[in-house]
Amino acid sequence: MEHRYYEPRLVAVSKLQSPELILSAYQAGQRHFGENYVNELLDKACNPQILETCKEIRWHFIGNLQRNKVNKVLNVPNLFVIETVSNDKLASALNNSWPKFRKNEDSKLNIMVQVNTSQEEEKNGCDIVEVSTLVKYILDNCPHLKFLGLMTIGMFGYNVADGPNPDFLRLISCREKICKELNMDIKNIELSMGMSNDYEHAIELGSTNVRVGSAIFGSRPQKTT
Repeated sequence: MEHRYYEPRLVAVSKLQSPELILSAYQAGQRHFGENYVNELLDKACNPQILETCKEIRWHFIGNLQRNKVNKVLNVPNLFVIETVSNDKLASALNNSWPKFRKNEDSKLNIMVQVNTSQEEEKNGCDIVEVSTLVKYILDNCPHLKFLGLMTIGMFGYNVADGPNPDFLRLISCREKICKELNMDIKNIELSMGMSNDYEHAIELGSTNVRVGSAIFGSRPQKTT
């Protein structure tokens, strides 16, 4: 299989990290940051120092999003994309709510469809066989959403020495299927895959968006309950 190389976007995953570390990374040139929890994202995005000094910051929501948190996440200043849309109900909720939050009438909300490529029960994401159907639903029924691409979380601990990560290969196959069935240009479908332990491998396979936390910030603190 031939893999296309793209200049990937680096998303610094800052969950459980302090605003001070985000400011340091921003001052070093980092612009895209990812958060897993809605309340934490809102707190950081609304932090007065971050609002004042990080005018070009771009927030990615990369955690499980419940429909009752939709309005809260859409209220985030400088929200760039929600990477974890996994069903039509969530897509509809985002589509219906976005007009209340957008800055101008033409503005669309960037979203990605999360795919459960490893088919592990504890992971969120759309089933592989339903991806084309969900993307078609979004394109046909959600005029306020802009479909950017597909996202997956690879199986933890996969050894690259065993060959290409099957999760990444499945996401690539999903993209090819969408292009064929929905007549889309492959360049218009991003692949968000690769984290601290496997981002280099993901880039080799054509990832356009890598989500890197501990390799940037070091080990993260424990979440307090």
